[in-house]
Amino acid sequence: MLVIGWQERVDLPLLGLTNLMAKIDTGARTSALHATDIVEFERDGIPWVRFHSRFDDDTHDKDVETPIHDRRDITNTSGVPESRIIIRTRFRIAARQWQIDLSLTERTEMQFRMIVGRTALRGHKIVVDPGKRHLTSNQRPKVSQKEAP
Repeated sequence: MLVIGWQERVDLPLLGLTNLMAKIDTGARTSALHATDIVEFERDGIPWVRFHSRFDDDTHDKDVETPIHDRRDITNTSGVPESRIIIRTRFRIAARQWQIDLSLTERTEMQFRMIVGRTALRGHKIVVDPGKRHLTSNQRPKVSQKEAP
């Protein structure tokens, strides 16, 4: 069983986004990633999305292109449903990694540019200690040169 805090550093290695400060939010069903300048396009007949992701902590700005997995109505923090693009990508916390779905949304006014919802954690033997932060810091893997942005 991996015990994590309510705030942890995570990686999205296939997107070239590493060391992201994320809020572990078991009250949210779907995980969300801050995205601006969202543009949908096709590549070889497959729907893709291009977006800009910016974080205010010690990570960096990044333009990302990835296939679109789905489009879903997600209830935002104000309780209003909105249609969002969903991408599917690799997620890493501590030394573990697996595939998750992320909704793309503008989170400029939010304290955390990424939230990890309960669906992303389900089935991975994880317990969230709501009174702790950064419990996985000493378990973070080294980023390979292939993954480094």
